[in-house]
Amino acid sequence: MQWLKVLSQRVLVAAFSLMCVFSSDVFAGGGYFSLGYGHVAKQMAGAVTAVAEDAYAGASNPAKLTATSDQLEVGVEFFNPHRKAKREGAAGSSAIYNFSSNSRNSLFLIPDFAYSQQLSNNVTVGVTAYANGGLNSEYTDTTGIAATNGNPAVCGASPGNFFTGCGEAGFDLAQLIIAPTIAWKVSPNHSIGVSPLFALQRFEAFGLQGVAPLSKYPSKFSNNGHDVSLGAGVRVGWYGEVAPWLTLGAAYSSKVYMQEFNDYKGLFAEGSFDIPANYSIGAAIRPNEDWIIALDIQRIEFAEVKALSNSVLASLSPGAPPIGSEAGSAFGWKKNQTNYKLGISYLASPQLTLRAGYAYGKRPNDNDIDATTLSVLTPNPIHQLALGLSWKTPQGNELHVGFEHFIKETYRGPSALFPGARESVTPYVNALHVAYTWAL
Repeated sequence: MQWLKVLSQRVLVAAFSLMCVFSSDVFAGGGYFSLGYGHVAKQMAGAVTAVAEDAYAGASNPAKLTATSDQLEVGVEFFNPHRKAKREGAAGSSAIYNFSSNSRNSLFLIPDFAYSQQLSNNVTVGVTAYANGGLNSEYTDTTGIAATNGNPAVCGASPGNFFTGCGEAGFDLAQLIIAPTIAWKVSPNHSIGVSPLFALQRFEAFGLQGVAPLSKYPSKFSNNGHDVSLGAGVRVGWYGEVAPWLTLGAAYSSKVYMQEFNDYKGLFAEGSFDIPANYSIGAAIRPNEDWIIALDIQRIEFAEVKALSNSVLASLSPGAPPIGSEAGSAFGWKKNQTNYKLGISYLASPQLTLRAGYAYGKRPNDNDIDATTLSVLTPNPIHQLALGLSWKTPQGNELHVGFEHFIKETYRGPSALFPGARESVTPYVNALHVAYTWAL
């Protein structure tokens, strides 16, 4: 059938976008999940569970695809994260491990893609390609003093870095998801939808050799190059036009179960890095035909993924379970996170739409020992702002430009590696998203 041929072509385009993302070192700083996926979400701070204005339903609420026109969108985000980490108060012979450093990586290009096609009055299909991230960082500072690393069997006489390893210290995680979507109108005003989620991860850790002896698999802990894993999950949703002025939406994404990272099974609790389950509810109010005011509440179950939620201290005492075991040390994101998102859209003219948004989410750890140490490499934002515009061409296509800002904030806590010392991390992020939509 013609629609199947077209869809197959679009999937190839999505796969190409996937390879573009996967070939670059992206997904840095500013939290694990993106503020939103697609131009509407990025301009409205992610408040889109009940807003159906683009084809990115597979990344938020599959059911709303029935309210979307036939379209193809390709976009790219210029992602500009800044992260500064610091340790002070380490005393005596440990004083050489006090440091202040900025992560070197500060600009990335992140493509995205979405397509939708109405098959009948009641059935719409599509595909979305999108990314999560937050775990790319690279700190280059060392003590500058020979033979100060914590693992001379591996590092020789190299100077130690602030994790007591040698060389640059950091993580590189690229996490990509393809979400084919189908949505049905089960009544004139209500729709349901489903999106299988196919995930691909690429990961590397480096400069952590000093902690490797605490691992269940010391040779599978750090500096093993990039490793790849595959995974799958599902997202389901409901979308309801309950009144001319009000739409509601709800969506649930299961945990995306990932394969074990064979080359880093000594680093992650249980050996794998699953994507946590998350769910959201949303409402969109239309006071008149020009305005949309949207509110979302999102819950992310970080605490249900051991590789994220286990305490940093879990493996640091004598006789404790080793890192890489089910109960081993992890990032200390021990709380599920609730995010509140407010978005506004204004049709200024038939050609111009203006949007803005604000998101708040208390991070999944406190200012305690789990707020720093490994979290120095993976800071999470609290306050986020967004704004943008869309311009419609005479042919019905649209150009979109959006800006996101993650407000600067410092997290502090005691050091897990150096008792008595204090550590802090200060992330802030700016991002520019440009996209183009073709009406089909």
